[in-house]
Amino acid sequence: MISRTSRFAALFAGLFLAFTMVAMDHAEARRGGSFGSRGMRTFQSAPPTRTAPAPTAPVERSMTPNTGMNTAARQPQAGLQRPGFMSGFGGTMMRGLLLGGLIGLLVGQGFGGLAGMFGFLLQALLIGGAIMLAIRFFRSRSSAPALAGAGNAQASRFENRATAQQRTDPARSFTIPGFGGGSGGGSSATGSDEITLAHTDLDTFQQLLTDVQEAFGREDHAALRRAVTPEMVSYLSEELADNAHKGLRNEVSDITLLQADIAESWREDSRDYATAALRYESRDVTRERASGKVVEGDEEHPTETTELWTFVRENGSNWKLSAIQQA
Repeated sequence: MISRTSRFAALFAGLFLAFTMVAMDHAEARRGGSFGSRGMRTFQSAPPTRTAPAPTAPVERSMTPNTGMNTAARQPQAGLQRPGFMSGFGGTMMRGLLLGGLIGLLVGQGFGGLAGMFGFLLQALLIGGAIMLAIRFFRSRSSAPALAGAGNAQASRFENRATAQQRTDPARSFTIPGFGGGSGGGSSATGSDEITLAHTDLDTFQQLLTDVQEAFGREDHAALRRAVTPEMVSYLSEELADNAHKGLRNEVSDITLLQADIAESWREDSRDYATAALRYESRDVTRERASGKVVEGDEEHPTETTELWTFVRENGSNWKLSAIQQA
């Protein structure tokens, strides 16, 4: 029979789950969640940056198939797994010693042989432990300098480039690369290569932030088609249609970029991708269509938002917005 405490715990858990689902539904309706495509990296988390230092969940809604290529980079490689104590050469040696001792015990050495075997095993364990420590020491000595040198060189190169950008244009909001992300870091698991972005690319991303938000606020489908991919048009049009069905209009204006940096940028075949972390202010309110009454948001004070926007261009054409993720 279920106790009162168990029933109370179950009731509390149910209420908490319902509240969480309502909050998630509200957020999903408010911002549409994380949607779009990041190519082969759609279902991978973007690297953290100074603008968005917390881990970002992968895209939730996408027309990109979730194949093994998209998740291969997140899976640990078997060759890199640390061997257990009873695996590898040491494990083989220990299993051989144990088997030999047992055979010796069975063929007539008795309990005296058993004591001798334990002493021998203790010596073998000490020798084996020393060998394993020596192997790990020499491996760490050989691999650490190469990795540290590569990481320091890349960080120094990116830091110098960001410093040069701020020196030439102090008002620029973008920094490249972001903290911990680099400018791509090509992945052989996904078949993509790192690319370098120019100042004009960053200016385009900043302009697209304003163009997309204002076009959405005006419900300007033609402007949206010029600025976003067809997949993104479908998601944004669905949200606009849902607002219209509810008799609401979402107005977004006065967009100001506060901080931005590049999490990663890469090439897949004929397509270039770039994911940027954007922190911006905007006046974002929802009104009743009939009366104009504000039902959500504050029209007097701008709100601050941090999102990850992914842009794509094909064969050197214009950049377009291809995904939005909540940071």
